[in-house]
Amino acid sequence: MSLITRAELLFFVSNSYTMNINIQTLDFTAKDDLNEFIKEKVARLGRYLDNIISYEITLRIDKSATNDNKISDIRLVIPGNDLLASSRAETFEKATAQAVDALEKQIEKRKSKDSY
Repeated sequence: MSLITRAELLFFVSNSYTMNINIQTLDFTAKDDLNEFIKEKVARLGRYLDNIISYEITLRIDKSATNDNKISDIRLVIPGNDLLASSRAETFEKATAQAVDALEKQIEKRKSKDSY
C-alpha cells in the first residue's frame, strides 16, 4: 500500500480569485521548501492563462538504478482540455522546472492556434 501525502495550498492572486494548487507525493513526505518552490514555479503559469481552475502536481520516485529518478507530473485544469506535462530529473526542483517549461510551450502553441 502506498503512502499518499497531500498538501492543499490556496493562495490569492492579484485578480482576486483563488487558485488551487494540489501537491501529492507518493511514498514520501515533501519538505516545506519543496512545496514552496513548486508553488512559486507553477504560479508563473498564471501569467499566460487567466482561466486556470487548479494545478494538480504529483511527485514520485522511480525505482530505477539511475540518478534521474525524480518525476514531476503537472496537470493544469482549465476549461476545455486540460494541459499535462511530465518530467524526470535528478531532483524534484529540476523536474518541476522542466515540466513548467513544457507547459509554457503548450500554452504558447494553444494561444497561437486559437488566434487563427
